Amino acid sequence: MTEATRDHVGLSDHFASRRYFRKFETITGHLLRVAAAMEAEGGIGREEVRIVSGYVSGLLYTFRALSMKYLLVGRDTGRFFGSLNMDRRDSGFPVAAELLTMANDAQQAARHLENMPSEAELKDDMVRTIIGKQEIPTKLQFALSQRLYYEELQRGQLFWARNDPECKWIATEGERRTFLLHWAVYDSQVNLPVIYLMRLEDTGKTALPKDQRRWPEAQAHLMAQSLGGLKLLTIAKGFDEDFDDLHPKHLTRIHVGPMYSSAYTEQSGPLRAVLEDAQSPEGQDWALAWTVEEIESEEVREERAGWFSTVEREIFALDPFGGRGAETGATRMARSIILPQRPFQVLAERDPPGFADVRKYVVSPSGQVLRY
Repeated sequence: MTEATRDHVGLSDHFASRRYFRKFETITGHLLRVAAAMEAEGGIGREEVRIVSGYVSGLLYTFRALSMKYLLVGRDTGRFFGSLNMDRRDSGFPVAAELLTMANDAQQAARHLENMPSEAELKDDMVRTIIGKQEIPTKLQFALSQRLYYEELQRGQLFWARNDPECKWIATEGERRTFLLHWAVYDSQVNLPVIYLMRLEDTGKTALPKDQRRWPEAQAHLMAQSLGGLKLLTIAKGFDEDFDDLHPKHLTRIHVGPMYSSAYTEQSGPLRAVLEDAQSPEGQDWALAWTVEEIESEEVREERAGWFSTVEREIFALDPFGGRGAETGATRMARSIILPQRPFQVLAERDPPGFADVRKYVVSPSGQVLRY
């Protein structure tokens, strides 16, 4: 067993599993409010908020589907079905293998549903079992949960292990078009969702999304480079050098997580102590990190390409403070944390080192999100 595997745990207890899914449904709902708060602060544009909110909604639907899949975990369903496997040390999220399995199930959802009784038929059988046999219809409940799981997959709009790039036109000036690209992955190294946004200028003859050669190549390139271990500078420069008529002007990477909870995770550091001291009631024992990295082009230089032509190359600005630019490979990095009021009060009282420059988004009991 590898060290990483030992950090993964199956939620085999029925009540612990239900609380886990309720917790994430609550958190993803708050994330949508946090994105709106960021827009109000001017830290992110309206179109970017719409895109990020779409991916966060996809996470909500993914957790909803998984909650249906594992609805009867810990109960005797007549067969061994396993339990949700989560990363308790690095992320607090499900392991990437869960999303890969879900993607495979989605491909076969229609076939499964075709051979299953309808929801109404299953509920009628449940009533007959309860009244006639005076038994709990666990196996029928399991069958219904699996039907609801496949129906959720068939609806789509989920956050998959790979969410391929999409391209949105922003503006046109002469022969230079501006596009906003966005894509997302579930990083299998740390089991976290990661969202990418790239604003680029296109000087090609055919608009990028209609170019049957460049668009598939650009998509493949971006997905291959969507690794958490790569610096944004490496990704942006590689794209700039591989496509002479595509000019990346701004690249953003958003890490959603880790999620901290004293009931489920074993991360070390100040937040673990904060959550333990807070002794929050059920549903408020959590904190979610949210990190935004950005790199932008500060100028353009021309270099020769062959005998008679030149191409534009971007010069990317790195963080000028304390020499951190070479270390981070980004123009700037902003760390945020989202947490309920009670853990925030303990965090403010303890004031651990390293949290002074972390933005705190606090969720009130009514669900309102405030920044401190």
